[in-house]
Parts: sequence; structure tokens; C-alpha cells
Amino acid sequence: MNIRLTQTVKKGGCAAKIAATTLREVLSSLSLPNKHPDLMISSDSFDDAAILKINDQLACVETLDFFTPIVDTPFKFGKIAAVNALSDVYAMGGTPKTCMAILAFPLMSLDLSVMQDVLAGACEAISQADALLVGGHSIDDDSLKFGLSVTGHVHPLKVWSNASAQVGDDLILTKGLGTGTLCAGLKNSVYTEEDISHAIESMMTLNRITDLLSQDSLSAIHAATDITGFGLLGHAMQMAQASHVCLEINASMLPILDLAIESLGNKNLTKAHRTNREYTHAHCKINQGLDENLQQLLFDPQTSGGLLIAVTSEQSQQFLQEIKGRFPLAKKIGRVAPSNQVEIYVS
Repeated sequence: MNIRLTQTVKKGGCAAKIAATTLREVLSSLSLPNKHPDLMISSDSFDDAAILKINDQLACVETLDFFTPIVDTPFKFGKIAAVNALSDVYAMGGTPKTCMAILAFPLMSLDLSVMQDVLAGACEAISQADALLVGGHSIDDDSLKFGLSVTGHVHPLKVWSNASAQVGDDLILTKGLGTGTLCAGLKNSVYTEEDISHAIESMMTLNRITDLLSQDSLSAIHAATDITGFGLLGHAMQMAQASHVCLEINASMLPILDLAIESLGNKNLTKAHRTNREYTHAHCKINQGLDENLQQLLFDPQTSGGLLIAVTSEQSQQFLQEIKGRFPLAKKIGRVAPSNQVEIYVS
């Protein structure tokens, strides 16, 4: 069945997320049952996953993520969705263990072979993560949606969070920016999957880095978060707020996917570009001399984006050398500074 999945939905990938301002407004009105002595991290800091302590040697990492198609090929969509969900566990310093699939499928409009290929792509990612697919849930729906609920393990004393960045740390971003605009260009038929194959490959690359790192580099990590639908500045702002610091970002050092700036210049945008800018506006100061397309890149909604990691300045160069083989675009993009009137400063 020859069908372009991106043409079956209005919006795709993490660009389909509910705007952060809307989500915060709704959650602030609720009394969330998320307080327990063993719950080390909950939703309070908008971290990437929850951490539940089991004993002194073991804690569970719990997360869930799903979305509509961001690329046209079912296998690639399934793999990207799975890698994106697994990323939350890696962002907490954990190891994925079990996965459960979340599938909404339009039985009347798509052939079952599409479902099979989506699941095959997910299975490849789960296997590469050395995790297990143990079940899931599916419904007949008007549009295709897929993702995973993932449980991982982490030592309680080795948890990464977005709340522990320290003044003086360097900021490292592991993947290039621009998946939001490039996939918008794909949906708009400006680009083909071959044109943006580098971005697709990036989205299909697991954010596993602990197996690459020396003990010195592992010990140098103070905080981490993965960059997804709220864009670089949205997730960086959440890290700054949770850590009570200011993050200084050098725009000239940002890793950028090929064609991303061109695509932004051609106005391949999503609603999330606007809502991410609104979300961060009061908390970020951007040098207005920056090129407008580069400014838009700061708000570009990433799907299966990289990890933003706060690492001691003494170890950051060695850290980069150790991960470059798997993450060739990884760069130091800034530093952690004392708390200021704004959480993020971009120069």
C-alpha cells in the first residue's frame, strides 16, 4: 500500500504536543496524587520521567510517549516513536528494561501491513536498547498514533534530573537541531525522506550514552534532559527553573541539521514554533541581533532530539570526545551561570 503517513494527520511527532502553557494551566488546577516518600522525582519539575525508589540499590524509571506520524515510511515512524519514548529513560541516567506499546490505528483507511511495519520499526529500536516488548494496548481510531510506555532501572544515587545543574557546568547538546522544520517541510512536500535522511537517522538514534563514558565522565554529569516538543529553549528553561540557575547559550555553537536553516527561511513551521516562543518569552533574553531563522531554531519542536547535559567544565572536553563516535554533531553550547532575572540568556 503506497501511502504517505504524514498526509493522513494534521500535525506529527512532538509538534503535536499540547502547548506547555496550556498543560501547566490545567495541571495547576489539580490536586495530583504524586506525593510518597519513595517517589524521588514526579511531575513537579517537568522532568523527563518519574523515579520511584525500590530499595537502596534500585529505582524504577517510568515514562510514556506517543504521537502521530512524523515521516511517511511506517517502519521509520515506528522506530522514531520508540526511540523517542526510550530517550526519557536515558535522560534520567537509566537503562530501559520493559516496554508496552500504545497504538491507535485507522482500520478503515490503512492496510494492516502499515501496522505491522510500524511495530517492526519499534521492535528494532527496543532490541537495540536491549529492552523487552512485553505487551500493550490498541484501539481503532481515526488517525494513526503510536508510542511506548517504558520502565527502566537506575541506581538511586546515580539518577540524572533537570534539577541539579551547577554553576560553572558546561552545557552539551548531543544531537543537531531542526527536526521540527524539516519534518514540516516533508509534510508540505518541500522535501522527500531522502532529502532529510540525516535528520531521520538522527531521530532513529538511541540517546544511550552511559556505555560510551568513562567513570570520570559519568561522575561529571550533574543534570540532563532530552530536547523534544518544547524546543531547546523550552526544555532548557525547565532545567534552569528546576535547578535555580541561569543557562547561557551561545547560538553560534548550536549543532544544526543540514537544510534546517533553509527550511525555517522557507517558513516550514508548526504551531509549536509559536507556542514554544510564547512559553519561554518571559524567562529568556535573546540577543535581537541574531538572525531570525536562528532564533526560530531555538523554538523548533524536536522529535527524538538530543540530550542537554550539564557537565563539569573540567571534564566536558573529554566527555565530548567519548561520545562523538555515536553523536558526531554533539557540541558544547553554553554554560551554567548564577541565577539571574532570566532563566535563559542567548547570545
